[in-house]
Amino acid sequence: MFITPAYAQFAAGGADMFIQLVPLVAMFVIFYFLLIRPQQARQKQHRDMVASIKRGDKVLLSSGIYGEVKRARDGDVDIDVEIAKDTTVKVLRSTISSVLNKDAAKEAA
Repeated sequence: MFITPAYAQFAAGGADMFIQLVPLVAMFVIFYFLLIRPQQARQKQHRDMVASIKRGDKVLLSSGIYGEVKRARDGDVDIDVEIAKDTTVKVLRSTISSVLNKDAAKEAA
């Protein structure tokens, strides 16, 4: 016969299994510190920024529209943003990508 039969080998010892798991654990730790933690920090920063929006703030919506907050109450999911003279739209707080006047105040300080 040209093909020889393959016989099952004995199971590897416990130490070999541990050695095989080390790279997987190391990859998870690396992913956690390089990807997961920074993303969680950005989400927390955005959540805090959105929660601190008040009337008169200039904001940039995720759609690319600039506006000024005309009504914002604590606990409300939506706010009123004036995007042009006498043109006010109601938007969700989560669609605000940045608060512009707070960034300018930080740069001036």
